[in-house]
Amino acid sequence: MMKVRKAVIPAAGLGTRVLPATKSMPKEMLTIVDKPAIQYIVEEAVNAGITDILIITNRGKGIIEDHFDRSPELEERLLSSGKKDVYEQVVSISKLANIYFVRQKETKGLGHAVS
Repeated sequence: MMKVRKAVIPAAGLGTRVLPATKSMPKEMLTIVDKPAIQYIVEEAVNAGITDILIITNRGKGIIEDHFDRSPELEERLLSSGKKDVYEQVVSISKLANIYFVRQKETKGLGHAVS
């Protein structure tokens, strides 16, 4: 049996159902307890055996890409202040999976984003 290794996560919506919280923050980055909602989604996919994840975004959502990328300045600051456990937690986010991003030029719904 062939195993599914790739996932597509549409994250290009405008978040109008949760305004005003999403006026300047993508809904995917709203935190649930201690991490953004989209991180829970990515972790769940990884736990299911997914190795490659495509996240479809639109303008104003670069913060999602930043979240899954390395942050050398932050990492250095954490290490120099002795916060090794937090450092390891921050670095592990960038190593969850092979995460790719595609920017949807117009938000025309879920079907358009996935196609």
